[in-house]
Amino acid sequence: MRTIRVIDSHTGGEPTRLVIEGGPDLGAGPLAERLRRFRERFDDYRRAIVNEPRGSEPLVGALLVEPDRADCALGVIFFNGVGYLGMCGHGTIGVIESLARTGKLASGAIKIDTPVGPVEGELHADGRISVANVVSRRRAHRFAVEVPGLGRVSGDVAWGGNWFFLIAEHGQRIEPGNVEALTDYCVRVRAALNAQGHPLVDHVELFAPSPRPGADSRNFVLCPGKAYDRSPCGTGTSAKLACLAADGRLEAGEPWVQESLIGSTFTGRFRWHDRAKGEILPTITGTAHVTGEAVLRLDPKDPFCWGIRA
Repeated sequence: MRTIRVIDSHTGGEPTRLVIEGGPDLGAGPLAERLRRFRERFDDYRRAIVNEPRGSEPLVGALLVEPDRADCALGVIFFNGVGYLGMCGHGTIGVIESLARTGKLASGAIKIDTPVGPVEGELHADGRISVANVVSRRRAHRFAVEVPGLGRVSGDVAWGGNWFFLIAEHGQRIEPGNVEALTDYCVRVRAALNAQGHPLVDHVELFAPSPRPGADSRNFVLCPGKAYDRSPCGTGTSAKLACLAADGRLEAGEPWVQESLIGSTFTGRFRWHDRAKGEILPTITGTAHVTGEAVLRLDPKDPFCWGIRA
């Protein structure tokens, strides 16, 4: 019988499961290398932690590891029901909240090692959490793709810790009651995009004006697989900030309030990293709440001990 200790939280409605004990031993070295080791040798753990019957489709896992970088206090590798993530904004906020509320982390700043580079978190006195993300940028502007059944769709390809295709002109209603149609639209776009020039893009992000006072935009983000992000998506908001900066629609330091499909919000700001290259350093601020602590039992007699395979 193996056991795994976890802390569960949600950030703006999107769940994170932080593994603090009992996860796979990935050894030492850069986190990108350890992520590869996780994928190739210990993928059963990923399925056991986040897939049914213990997990759910939107659940994101976070494996707490020793950092490789000397200036980082801890390291995190993120994963979900279908694979692994370079970074996760809502997940990082959830990790900080989980460690803080269980007495493992004090208020203030902390530097965290991830497979795509270090990020800096800060737990504010009022409970808000900010994450200074990795360098973000737009790679392609108004990239057009032919989508079977939908026709020509144009959007921006941008990096915010994961690769996104961001679409403003889509003709879809971004409302909770329209999730099935939104998911179908994004799945079709992603498949066409991957087949026609951007195979690394695994997130699709739709935008529309928000009816909420004080919110600049509402989004729908399809994550890898078919789960949508209940939060406004930290890496997705970072990618959005990169596009806004490139278009001159948002100045450095100016706030951008991004609303999710379910009404939760993140506030994003950026500073320039390299203006000539269109590279920014985004900071995302939001809140998270711990929902529970648990010990997962990996019973060898359980036919679904290692999760239900997708």
